[in-house]
Order: sequence, then structure tokens, then C-alpha cells
Amino acid sequence: MARYRIVPERSWVEIHARSSLHPIDSRTDGLEGFLDLEILGGGRVNLAVPMSGKLSLDVERLSSGNALEDRELRRRIDARRFRTIDGELTGMRETEKEGRYRVRGDLTFRGVTRSAEDEMVLTTNDDGEIQLVGESTFDIRDFGMDPPRVLMLKVEPEVRVTAHVTAQKEE
Repeated sequence: MARYRIVPERSWVEIHARSSLHPIDSRTDGLEGFLDLEILGGGRVNLAVPMSGKLSLDVERLSSGNALEDRELRRRIDARRFRTIDGELTGMRETEKEGRYRVRGDLTFRGVTRSAEDEMVLTTNDDGEIQLVGESTFDIRDFGMDPPRVLMLKVEPEVRVTAHVTAQKEE
């Protein structure tokens, strides 16, 4: 088993939301955390041994590029009280496609934890790095958050989140 430390400057989330006026897209780097995994030859994860992982994103880093929308988002999130969005890996299983895994975990947003499961692609390189990329759609109402409204702009409650995680093997 090895620990892989998430590289914040090379790990990010992309968030896509729809509104009554236009799409809202953001890309936020700064994911932090770790993955404890055993990587076998060919870059496969050894699913026979226990694994764990945690990641965290500071809510203040979220930005759509529109100050008014960002201010309303932070207000709705209650960013002073809920400073991070946190994830914890609870399981992985192989899919039929090489390098693809069904990843299960708990996501905590605004103090509410929900389980999620979706497919992720895992790749490795010779420098001791792993990359995980996956996408899920969340309904923010499941986390106790009403969709933001700013003037004529009404944001839809379903938000698509794509995570790009790069982690370096610790010595």
C-alpha cells in the first residue's frame, strides 16, 4: 500500500450549471488530500486490499468569473460556516473497461453528507503519479441548498461536477 498525495496545483474540479439566462461554468484548482492504494503492474488497482482516500476543496476558491454570481453562491453555501467541500473514498470496483472503476464515496457539502457512486478513469505514469478523472451530477437541494437566484437569473438545481485528480506517490 502506498500513499499518494494530491497535487493541488494540478488537481481541479469543473462545475457546470444551467440557468434561465446562460450556462454557468467554472474550473477551480486546489483540491487537497490523499489516496492510499496499491497499484499493480499495468496500472491496475489492487482491489483485494483496503484502500482509503480523502479530498477537500476550499469553498472560497469557487469562482464563475462573475462577482455577483460568486457572492450569491457563497451566501447560499454559507461559506463562513461551511468552509470546505469534502470527499471520502469508501470503495472501488472494476468495470468491464480497462482503467475504469466504479468509485464510491461520501461527499460532504454544507454540513450534509451524501453517498455517491460513479465511474472514474485511472491512469498511471512512470514518475509515480496517478490521475483520476470522473464526473457526477448532483442536485444541490439534496445538500439543503436552494438554487441561487440573482435578479432575473435562476440557477437549475442539478449541477454536473467533473474532478481531475493528480496524485504523487510519497517516498
